[in-house]
Amino acid sequence: MFGMSSNIGVLLPRKRVSLKYLSGRVVAVDALNALYQFLSIIRLPTGMPLRDHLGRITSHLSGLLYRTISLLEANILPIYVFDGKPPRFKHRELVERRRIKERFTKEWIQALIEGDLVKAFKKSVMTAHLTSSMIEEAKHLLSLMGIPWVQAPSEGEAQAAYMAIKGDVWATASQDYDSLLFGTPILVRNLGIESRLYYPKRGVFVKLNPEVIVLSEVLRVLKINRRQLIDIALLIGTDYNEGVKGIGPRKALKLIRLYGSIERVLRIMNLEVDYDVDELRNFFLNPPVTDDYGMKLPGPKLDELSDFLLSRDFNPHRVNRALSRLEIAYRSVMSILEKQSDMLHWLGS
Repeated sequence: MFGMSSNIGVLLPRKRVSLKYLSGRVVAVDALNALYQFLSIIRLPTGMPLRDHLGRITSHLSGLLYRTISLLEANILPIYVFDGKPPRFKHRELVERRRIKERFTKEWIQALIEGDLVKAFKKSVMTAHLTSSMIEEAKHLLSLMGIPWVQAPSEGEAQAAYMAIKGDVWATASQDYDSLLFGTPILVRNLGIESRLYYPKRGVFVKLNPEVIVLSEVLRVLKINRRQLIDIALLIGTDYNEGVKGIGPRKALKLIRLYGSIERVLRIMNLEVDYDVDELRNFFLNPPVTDDYGMKLPGPKLDELSDFLLSRDFNPHRVNRALSRLEIAYRSVMSILEKQSDMLHWLGS
C-alpha cells in the first residue's frame, strides 16, 4: 500500500538528543509536515480546530507561532521549506489521502452525534486538511516574524535535503524519512518543545525527544549505499509507488543486500510492479530543486505581527507576551549565529 513517506524508520539507527545539542544550528524544516502536525493536534475537545470569528481555521498559525518562538529560544533558527508542484506519480497517493480523510470525517461526525467526545477527537486527528490560503497565511506569518522560508519547485523535503547537502543548513527536520532518500546528511525528527505524538487508536499523547539520524551512519550500519536505500524504500512503498506485497522493511533490506538492486530482486523473484523503477529512483537522486533561496533577515515586524494575530482573534495578552519572547529570542539566536558566518552567508546577513 501507499504511505505517507517510506516506512524505512525501523531500520535506521538514531541518536536521541536534547534541544541544547541543537543550539546554534540552522535547520531546514519541512513546512507542510509541521503544519499538518499543528492542524491534527491543536483542537478543541470536540475535535474541532481553532477558528476565528469569521470561521477561518487558526490552529496552524497558533502552532507555527509558538513552536517557532520556542525554537528561537533554544537558539535554533528554523528555515521553513514549502512544497511546490507534486510529481505526477504522486497523484494516486494524494487521492488515497483524500479518501482516508473523507472516511474519518464521516466517523468523526458520527461520534459527535453519539456524544462520544473521546472517539470524536481520535477521528478528528485524521481529518486535517491544509488549503492553499492556509499555506499563504503561514508564509505571511513567518515573514512578519522575520523567519526565512523557501518555496521549493517540487517536494519540500528534496529542497531541504539539497540545502543541507550544500552546507547552507545543518540538517533537515521532518517526521518523515524521505529527506534521507533525497540525500540529506542529517535528519532531525521530533523537533519541538514539548513535542508529542498522538496515537489515534489508543487515544493518547506520547512525549517525544528530538532524534538525529545521520545518513552516513545509516549506510554504514546497514552495509548498503544510498541507491540501495532508495531501492529498499521502493520495495516497501513510498509516496510515489505501492510496495510489493509481503515485503516489509527487514525483508527488503535482506533482499537488497543479497541481490544488490531492486531490478535483480524483481527479476529473480519473478515479480512485476506497475511503476518505472529507474524514474522513481532518479527522482530521489536528482529531484527538482532551486538555488534561488537567498534572503535577508530583517527581524520581526512586531506591530504588523500583532495586528495580524489580533485580526485572527488571538488573545491580546498572549500576543503581547509572545511578541516579547520573539524579540528577545530573535536577538539571542542572531547573536550566536553571527559568529558562524558560514551558516549565514546565504541569508545575506
